[in-house]
Amino acid sequence: MKSEIKKIDGTTREISVEITGDVVKNKFETVFKKIGETAKIKGFRAGHVPRDILEKNFAHEANEMVLQDLIPECCTKAAESQGLDVLNLTEVTDVKLERGSLSFKAQVEIRPEITVTDYKGLKISYKQTGVASDEIKRHLDSLKESRKIDVLDDAFARSLGYPTLAEFEKVIERQLSAQKDSQNRQDAENQIVEYLTKKIDFTIPPSLIKRQLQELVRQTEMNLALKGVSKERIMEHEQKLFEELEPQAKEQVKLYLIFSEIAKKESIPLDDHMAHSVMEFLLKEAKWTEAA
Repeated sequence: MKSEIKKIDGTTREISVEITGDVVKNKFETVFKKIGETAKIKGFRAGHVPRDILEKNFAHEANEMVLQDLIPECCTKAAESQGLDVLNLTEVTDVKLERGSLSFKAQVEIRPEITVTDYKGLKISYKQTGVASDEIKRHLDSLKESRKIDVLDDAFARSLGYPTLAEFEKVIERQLSAQKDSQNRQDAENQIVEYLTKKIDFTIPPSLIKRQLQELVRQTEMNLALKGVSKERIMEHEQKLFEELEPQAKEQVKLYLIFSEIAKKESIPLDDHMAHSVMEFLLKEAKWTEAA
């Protein structure tokens, strides 16, 4: 196989490929064998149709199957030989296919080259999670108003399943502390995301943004449907959803690619838990500073 790769932009390459010899011939053999297993030709049993009859009746189908297999396969091999990671095959032109040769040009999107440095020791500002007595009082006062009761006492606490009001207050304190811990964690993650997405700049492959945007719109439309919004109304505002969610899709894709690069550097598995694992790593390596 002969191949030539031309750079179009940061994430697009044009790959020119020429193949001759057994690769194409063997692919045709495999394809016609597959077609022959199910082909229905009058006068012949399935699996017993002569090759010349198959070629006469299924030449177009065979050509399409050969191209569907060989083009992506060859593009990937050509790109990998140059250390490139193909994400998407966007366009194929100048296709010439014979029984013993194939040539074509293809445009592919590749994973961008991302330089990730200085991601360890990120500075994170956090707040103490202690719960003050007046916070507990405000929570109790709010509860008192919502329940329209005059006094919060042990009897009220027992009605909620707690032996005393003091025990109920301890539960509220733990809940408020947990809420603060959760908010601190979210704030810390947001600081990391903001730092990485602002500091690291690269071209984001359009197909990845499109794919993520479609998923965000699908999820949003499903949530709206569950809330009782009609399908007609959802479709009426679909274009607006695409416009509103596009920045979010871009940031999510960018962050995923950055996290993938960090994962490779730190030998973190590139599985479904990769993003969570990378965030845990970054939080562990961060420098935490208490907010004033």
